[in-house]
This record gives sequence, structure tokens and C-alpha cells, in this order.
Amino acid sequence: MQDEKVRDAVLKVALGFSVEEVTEEYGVEDGELRLVKRKETRKDVPPDLRAVKLLMEENVHAYSDEELVAERERLLRALKTCGATEEI
Repeated sequence: MQDEKVRDAVLKVALGFSVEEVTEEYGVEDGELRLVKRKETRKDVPPDLRAVKLLMEENVHAYSDEELVAERERLLRALKTCGATEEI
């Protein structure tokens, strides 16, 4: 369960996200605290390439050497059939 939470957090950072912040300023009026100013801000946090790299490394370790070789061959065949490469 904890591993899933960490992976979800890393995925969120890898994809980027938005966060909304609320700042409230209070002042004393007639002996009471009253809201004087309220500011809502939305911040966009861009994707983090280190998190992307971490997720990609995790994916690579999930495959055996044979599976990686087979996937490489499959991708090379796909590239050749669409004419994207001459020799890799």
C-alpha cells in the first residue's frame, strides 16, 4: 500500500499538476478578528524530468533481459515496416 502511494506521488510529479492556494489576511476591527483580504491563486507545477526518469527506470527493471531483447526486436521491425530507419 505504501509503495503504491509513493508511486502515485512520483507519477503526479512526473506528469505535472496544479495546486490552488488560499491566503487569508485577518485584522482586528471593533475588538474582533475579521477577514480583511482573501486571495486565491492557482499554480501550475510543470512535469519533473527526474521523476519521469525514475518511473522509466522502474519499468525497465520490471522486464527480464529476454523480454527487453524481444521488445527491442519488435520495435525495430515496426520502425523498418514504416520506413523510419535504414539501419539501427
